Amino acid sequence: MTKEAQIGVIGSGAMGSGIAQVAAMAGHNVVLYDNNVSAIEKAKTGLSATFQKLQEKGKITSAADLLNRFTFADTTQSFAGCSLIIEAIVEKLEVKKSVFGEVEQVVSSDCILASNTSSLSITSIAAACTKPERVMGLHFFNPAPLMALVEIIPAIQTTPGLITIARDLMQQWGKLPVIAKDTPGFIVNRIARPFYGEAIRIYEEGIAGIGTIDKVITETGGFRMGPFALMDYIGHDVNYVVTETVFQAFFYDPRYKPSFSQKRLLEAGWLGRKTGKGFYNYAQSAADTDYTTDINTGRGIMDRILAMLINEAVDALYLGVATVADIETAMTKGVNYPKGLLQWCDEWGAANCLAVLDGLYEEYHEDRYRASPLLRKHAAGNKKFV
Repeated sequence: MTKEAQIGVIGSGAMGSGIAQVAAMAGHNVVLYDNNVSAIEKAKTGLSATFQKLQEKGKITSAADLLNRFTFADTTQSFAGCSLIIEAIVEKLEVKKSVFGEVEQVVSSDCILASNTSSLSITSIAAACTKPERVMGLHFFNPAPLMALVEIIPAIQTTPGLITIARDLMQQWGKLPVIAKDTPGFIVNRIARPFYGEAIRIYEEGIAGIGTIDKVITETGGFRMGPFALMDYIGHDVNYVVTETVFQAFFYDPRYKPSFSQKRLLEAGWLGRKTGKGFYNYAQSAADTDYTTDINTGRGIMDRILAMLINEAVDALYLGVATVADIETAMTKGVNYPKGLLQWCDEWGAANCLAVLDGLYEEYHEDRYRASPLLRKHAAGNKKFV
């Protein structure tokens, strides 16, 4: 796809505007659509301010020229000349299916339709179209202009050649594309669930407080943010909903079970940083004073969460969700993990990781802690993943 190709974006919120910015800065003319006129005006103002700042920093030549590449539209008819449409609206399947069905009546027969969904079925979205073979997932990470990773998700109906087209285009846009099977959560939102879920479980059991857990994960594990600080940063209206969606989509597999602690925060409207209160109260110091320097307690917390994360990565590989290279890229570039989880398993030893999981399974007798068959094979054979 050349720079002459016009790109359409559905939804002018933070994600849609960010994707539109990436496309424009890659040289494309962009149609940014929203059915809310005030939202379109807000997006136009925001993009203008962003481009002005980039010009002042010397990162672009002309803010005006970049803004001139945009058509701000409140009707889908404006998509008629587009070669690729990327949808970035509310995470509700029926709404997405309805919008795709509407847009398909406007665009050319060879226009590619892509969804930025983080966890919904691409196959289901494609089924709403008369030409499902041209539908795929292009999942960007927020903020889209800064985050390099893009998950490319073909539906079972998607024409295979579109994967290559999408990968080449994302590379032209300066992104790092990975290919994921159309399964709940794709790569990142599937593998990352224990980072949140197991941390909450440890907290709910009274093993340690949120401050302790966060500090162990950052100081011992080298993660940029602890799970509770990160959930507050993402927002519980987003993070909890993804967890709930993945749990339901996996036929209620206990590995992805949501927590009452996070659900109650959502119900209270305590969404994290955006509302000033979540797991932490941001009107006060966000630091918790319960941190213990007990090495054994800290090591146990780290090992438990890390073993669960590694097991998810190994199981994703076992079930063909993605390749080793794409799993490692996704977790280091999509959620900024300090190293790839499969590499981490090699360094720790598959047998050591398995021992932690089997110990948890023996203690709880919950299927939540079942080890992937591939992890067992690597532990038995002392094999490496990377």
